[in-house]
Amino acid sequence: MQKRELSVLASGYTYLEGLRWHEGRLWASDFYTGQVIAVDLDGRVERICEVPQQPSGLGWLPDGRLLIASMKDRKLLRREADGSLVEHADLSALTGGHINDMVVDAQGRAYVGNFGFDLMNGAPVRNTTIVRADPDGSCRVVADGLCFPNGSFITPDGAVMIVNETFGNRISEFDILPDGGLGPRRDWADFGPLPASDDLGVLIAASAIGPDGGALDAEGALWVADAIGKRIVRLARGGRILEQIDTGEFGIFAAALGGPDGRSLFMAAAPDFIEANRRARPEGRILVTRVDVPHAGRP
Repeated sequence: MQKRELSVLASGYTYLEGLRWHEGRLWASDFYTGQVIAVDLDGRVERICEVPQQPSGLGWLPDGRLLIASMKDRKLLRREADGSLVEHADLSALTGGHINDMVVDAQGRAYVGNFGFDLMNGAPVRNTTIVRADPDGSCRVVADGLCFPNGSFITPDGAVMIVNETFGNRISEFDILPDGGLGPRRDWADFGPLPASDDLGVLIAASAIGPDGGALDAEGALWVADAIGKRIVRLARGGRILEQIDTGEFGIFAAALGGPDGRSLFMAAAPDFIEANRRARPEGRILVTRVDVPHAGRP
């Protein structure tokens, strides 16, 4: 496998997530400073807004308004044309922990994952839901039984949603039904059985990969940030590794394909995902490299 040259696009952040290429810039959420930023390819950064309850997943409605997952109060916020933030949907009754990453389809339906348990305080691991928030703010559970559903992707034809399960050692997929519901879960990739345990340390030790954020490309492969392996991998459907980029002491927790030709791979890097560590040391950064196959699908 060839070695990719990595460069730093932006640095000095706490813990970056939700990378999205949109309208000529890379957008990202910085968890512990509570801000959404956008950065151009020259590294110029604009602070878009502040989200006091911790921003994560990002997406856009068909009319161009930004949706932001507000993690701790488990709400989707909507950024209006004048820059103000308003409540778009309240997911708190349908989720088992902080809401997290999401993908928004062409109709403006947001498919939102959540932690399912209190990750940072060491609670037992619990499977959880994906909630769909419609453009009118109504919400419903469209999938259940997932172990930390995280980065999610919709194929270019709008027919299939792929979901990384960070602590499930697998990537799942669902047919998207005409009404926006999801069909039965099936494996996109399964990296092996896990022990019957609710101890996160046990599950991580038994996992081959911790699929976090990522990006879908035009060959149907996924770039997957490995939250436990300090790497990002390009996977074929079924789980075969096509390429691996190792990142030394930094883990990769989110990624996006973008740039003018869709071939710039952006990666959110930090030493770990532990909240106390990341709040104390602003070491988060965005890395970028060039790859061969461009972006496809959503986000």
